[in-house]
Amino acid sequence: MRNALRRTGLAAAAVSLVVTMSACGSDEDTDTGGSTADQAMPEQTEQAKEKENKVTGGAAAAALVGPGCAGYAEAVPDGPGSVSGMAEDPVAVAASNNPLLKTLTATVTGEFNPKVDLVDTLNSDQFTVLAPVDDAFGQIDKATLNSLAQPQNAELLTEILTYHVIPGQLAPEDLVGKQATAQGEKVTITGSPDKLMVGGSASVICGNVQTANATVYLIDSVLMPPSLQEG
Repeated sequence: MRNALRRTGLAAAAVSLVVTMSACGSDEDTDTGGSTADQAMPEQTEQAKEKENKVTGGAAAAALVGPGCAGYAEAVPDGPGSVSGMAEDPVAVAASNNPLLKTLTATVTGEFNPKVDLVDTLNSDQFTVLAPVDDAFGQIDKATLNSLAQPQNAELLTEILTYHVIPGQLAPEDLVGKQATAQGEKVTITGSPDKLMVGGSASVICGNVQTANATVYLIDSVLMPPSLQEG
């Protein structure tokens, strides 16, 4: 792979990528068609559902780690891209609903590079996903991004993306250490659950976000496999 990168000049681009890249149930019954209890039942059911949703969402929010979780909740307070909303869908679908992950979604769905579509792979098993937010991709120079978008560089883009994926779901307390990625190399994660660093360059903005099949950690930089950082 590295020989191929040297031949195409992409090794330099890969290195530059690293360097440059953050009710009323009490109503009176005035209708002889049914009792007051019968009339109150639908509303009581809706109230119970609403209460259950609030409890579930609160529990999910309480489990989050990272300094940016409050900002995430403010930016996406509800809907399919929120903490509770993402829990309903497999990870590729959940990411596509999150307005903070538009660029990442494009890179894994074939929109960015038509030769790279990882949706079925990501949705098919349990993973821990280190998900760069849009601002992280904004740190990369346009020439490098344009290069990665070329079909002939699909293998390089796939290596970079799968380096952000760890097989199995890891809770914050289990994430610290050297973790084997789906790309094949290990990524080093340091710090404590409330202040995690990934690969020495990326900080976890908000982590332990659950989807139907994955645990997501939003990070502020795009990671690079160690082999692609070598000259």
